[in-house]
Amino acid sequence: MAEPLEVKSKRVLVVGLGKSGVASAQFLHERGARVTASDAKAEDDLRADIRTLLDLGVAVETGGHGERTFRQQDLIVVSPGVPTNVPQLAQACAMGIPVIGEIELASRFLRGHIVAITGSNGKTTTTALAGDVIAWGGYESQVGGNIGTPAISLVPEATDDTYNVLEVSSFQLETIQTFHPEIAVVLNVTPDHLDRHGSFDHYLAAKKRVFENQTSSDYAVLNADDEQAARMGSGIKAQVRWFSRKKEVAQGGFVRDGRIIHRDDSGEHEIMPASEVPLQGAHNLENVLAAVCVGMIIPCEPHRIRAAVKEFKAVEHRLEYVATINGVQFYNDSKATNVDATIKALESFPGNIHLILGGKDKGSPYTVLNALLQERAKRVYTIGAAAAKIEKEIAGAADLVHAETLDVAVRRAFDAATPGDIVLLAPACASFDQFESYEHRGRVFKDLVHALAEKKQAISS
Repeated sequence: MAEPLEVKSKRVLVVGLGKSGVASAQFLHERGARVTASDAKAEDDLRADIRTLLDLGVAVETGGHGERTFRQQDLIVVSPGVPTNVPQLAQACAMGIPVIGEIELASRFLRGHIVAITGSNGKTTTTALAGDVIAWGGYESQVGGNIGTPAISLVPEATDDTYNVLEVSSFQLETIQTFHPEIAVVLNVTPDHLDRHGSFDHYLAAKKRVFENQTSSDYAVLNADDEQAARMGSGIKAQVRWFSRKKEVAQGGFVRDGRIIHRDDSGEHEIMPASEVPLQGAHNLENVLAAVCVGMIIPCEPHRIRAAVKEFKAVEHRLEYVATINGVQFYNDSKATNVDATIKALESFPGNIHLILGGKDKGSPYTVLNALLQERAKRVYTIGAAAAKIEKEIAGAADLVHAETLDVAVRRAFDAATPGDIVLLAPACASFDQFESYEHRGRVFKDLVHALAEKKQAISS
């Protein structure tokens, strides 16, 4: 753990009142800081959070960021959803005011060990699974970060023996300084958030920062099957452990004759048959291999890792089975917020897919979906702000229905589907045009499906 920040009586500004921003403001207030919170959203959009902070005595600024507010601080903590190129932040940096993110703030106070997991896709599932593997292995573990529980909220329960398993995003890694995971995992790197980072190179550089403060006693776990992740193996100080579902690796996890194997300096250890992995899709086998590597590094006994994987339940909104109605299966993959995640979702089913696509565009091309759509999709239903762009770029690859909203898409998909078909929400887009978050979008999808099931049940009875 880096030296804790001294925040008592210091003027600290928290920028952005999402989950991590509110949690940071509360944490800093409890430690005696003079906290101000600033958010560009209107007061009406933040009413519940504002009430909580005002009750604590935190000053709150809404509807924009005042330059004077930023200049009068000893420290600024920026939430991951806030771009670092906001003019007020740039001015504060030029004045020498320290600007850090919530993940950096948490790491200054978090006792125990840090396992950091990042990647364009799969990081939520792998983070949750790695936390389970560590717990089944007999160690204290807690899970947080971009997965939903802010890392700063883990501080009170952490001890010197705790393994803090953190999902970290490129947005969070942009603002680290001393953040130092003992185990850092990169699952894959494909174009994402280009609307925020400006280019794939900048996005890639942000991801690679997860290794920035590691030493030769730490570990980097990398996907040997992913071109960009594999390139990260050179030029870092940490010891590298690989995972691959396509080939054997010298150090790390792989599949041989249908069985998951881990190899390191102590020899080869059979973990489990790959057929016992309860999660659907080849990408989830990669996630399991990454979690196996984490478990073996710690180390956990192979039979305990096997038990953890076998008992693991799919994370909500990640290729989550919802219901079967009249022989039509519904799957919620609202977390598929980029094109590569949608590719992985499509690859999880052999065909007969009714795919719901759309939302807030993130700058990536949709043309790369065309081959899979031709092979596996019966029809595509477009929703949200990106609908026109999607329809233009995938024209001819599948039948198209301009649904506009999620409820229309669900109804139209079910009306067109026949027994044995799949209705899949895998939007390839952010959710913020019509929903508060991908979780909100996923919950609405599930509510629509369950309402449809109840209606069909009522008619049949």
